[in-house]
Amino acid sequence: MIAVVAAVLIIAIVVGFNALVRRRNRCDASWAQVDVQLVKRHDLIPNVVEAVKGYAAHERQSLQAVTEARSSAMSAQGPAARAGAEDHLTAALGGLFVVAENYPALKASDNFLDLQGQLASVEAGIAYARQYYNDAVLSYLNTRSTFPLLLVAHALRFGPREYFRAGAGTTEPVEVSLS
Repeated sequence: MIAVVAAVLIIAIVVGFNALVRRRNRCDASWAQVDVQLVKRHDLIPNVVEAVKGYAAHERQSLQAVTEARSSAMSAQGPAARAGAEDHLTAALGGLFVVAENYPALKASDNFLDLQGQLASVEAGIAYARQYYNDAVLSYLNTRSTFPLLLVAHALRFGPREYFRAGAGTTEPVEVSLS
């Protein structure tokens, strides 16, 4: 009888451990997808800056703000720090696009329009990846926090994960009116 109870307990621990590992790995994989989208965004920004610089070189403050925000976003670690840095980058990009509004030739440039379209596409990808990551975190945290798996999670040191929370202004792609 004791052997049966011990076997059931061991099986439950193994099954619980495997569930936690799968969900933790899903969090890691989905965070990697968020990172891929953010890197795409970071890679586009120098092209946007150069396009604006070609038409509005004297707008140095806006160009520098975007460059500095991009650098900060690239070096931020973890979802919370990364979200804050990305919010700052989004605000700087918004300022750059406001500057671009003052240059009709820039707004009509095929290169600039293409870069805007690419950036909007990447922003949509970021929103999707962020949602997928947050869903993975929710699933992991629910599994980690429910009995009896919370005992397994605590004993085997399955730590919490944090959500990627976007601030105001980052929930929608950057939009610029070209009219």
